Amino acid sequence: MLRLFWRWYEKHYKVNVLVAAFLFGLQAFHLYWLATHIVALEFLGRSFFSFPTEFSWLYALVDYTEIPAFLSVSLLYIHQIQKGRQIAKSWLYLVFLNSQWLHLFWITDEVVIESLTGVTPVVIPRLVAFIAIAIDYLELPVMVETGAKALRAITQR
Repeated sequence: MLRLFWRWYEKHYKVNVLVAAFLFGLQAFHLYWLATHIVALEFLGRSFFSFPTEFSWLYALVDYTEIPAFLSVSLLYIHQIQKGRQIAKSWLYLVFLNSQWLHLFWITDEVVIESLTGVTPVVIPRLVAFIAIAIDYLELPVMVETGAKALRAITQR
């Protein structure tokens, strides 16, 4: 059964890598929000994030693509390991990527915001909140590499 899945994955690799890159690329919006709102608010005393409140549903929708993005990109790196390509780098990126589950389930963005602004029913030390933010930025090298894979897949025959 697993062999059939990987055969299908290989046959449709271009589509799989494009979907993974697209979903993961949407997370750049989330990282932008973290930097321009949460981090800027903490260190500069003001937010530089301006997003119309009537479109906040769009931000939530993008945030919910995080789980399928993690799954699809994880498959991409597991596929690479299985093929014997860039094994050490693929394992490192899997660790970076899947550390996001800690952030996702251990501390939500809402809790981070409340913790940094001081309004929260759950008391989380500031250092722990910033560790959670730092975990989010471990996505960046994986995001760049996944985008590069998608571009290579588009240009290859």
